[in-house]
Amino acid sequence: MSVADIISTMQSKFNASAAAGLDLVFQFNIEDGENYALIVKDGTCAVEQGTNANANVTLIMDTATLQGITSGETDGMQAFMAGKLRAEGDMMLAMKLGELFPV
Repeated sequence: MSVADIISTMQSKFNASAAAGLDLVFQFNIEDGENYALIVKDGTCAVEQGTNANANVTLIMDTATLQGITSGETDGMQAFMAGKLRAEGDMMLAMKLGELFPV
């Protein structure tokens, strides 16, 4: 599965009600693939390929880790503790991903 497919799957699971009133940019830097940003604004979710300079939090991982987290096979916190996932910026926002993109 490509990074684009994984991001597309995330977007299809987007929980708009959890995003009401939010204005956030989640940057995904994929070490062995493309970078993407998810722009969550007032109950909508847009996808942008590349790097967004306004990211609130940047998550750095490989494609396999991203796929595992989005499929529910890998717990994001466990991936973080194991060093498979790094976060830069507002790390507390990374916790909101579970609400915004339920498995």
